[in-house]
This record gives sequence, structure tokens and C-alpha cells, in this order.
Amino acid sequence: MADTKMEPLTGKALLKRFDELSHLPKKERAKECGYYSVTKDKQIRVNLADFYNALLAARGISLSPEGAKDGRGREPTYRVSVHKNGQIVIGSTYTQEMGLQPGDEFEIKLGYKHIHLIQIDTGVDDD
Repeated sequence: MADTKMEPLTGKALLKRFDELSHLPKKERAKECGYYSVTKDKQIRVNLADFYNALLAARGISLSPEGAKDGRGREPTYRVSVHKNGQIVIGSTYTQEMGLQPGDEFEIKLGYKHIHLIQIDTGVDDD
């Protein structure tokens, strides 16, 4: 490798070089594609996170939630907290995602530091 740091590869050039270096370990692949920095004491530090993000972007995969936002309210965080009155509320975003309907019932099973909600099959047909 030359003494001057190369610009990190992106897009099709990154994918092509990545495939060419398939025989190398992941850190070497990242370094050969330009995803590294040189510290003050001349040590090479490989930036694997940037490398993987660039690979995903080159393959058209986005992990950032900005692309999924439609401007209609908050995005689900998949976390809830206990309210002052002791209740836990699971929002409609989650119930819709799970296909739940009004009246669906659950059995609550308490575990060590977790709660399981087990849907009760009522066995009632809507014929």
C-alpha cells in the first residue's frame, strides 16, 4: 500500500473491489478499500463500521429510519415505560403491526424482568 491514504471506495467500485479481495480477512478488505485512518503514532486503525455501511449503501440497503418516515406522527421505538398510575400502554402502531383486533385477549405471564403476553385463542368462529 502506498504512503498516501486513498479515498474510500463507494458504489460499484467498492462492490467490485470487495469481490476481488474475497480471499482476505474482513479487516484487510476494509483497509484495501480505503476504510482506515492513521493515528498520530502512525498506527493504522480500520473503520469496519464505515466499511459495512458503505457496502450496504452500495447494495441499495438502507438501515436509517429516515427513509421509512411518512410524516404521520412518531416512529415506533419498540419500548414502553410504566406510567405514574402503574399502567403500561402499548400503542396502536404495535397492535396494527401484529394484526390485533379490538377484543383480542391475552394471558399475562410474569417472568424475571420480563412480561409475556400470550394471545388467547377464543375459538369463536364468525360464520
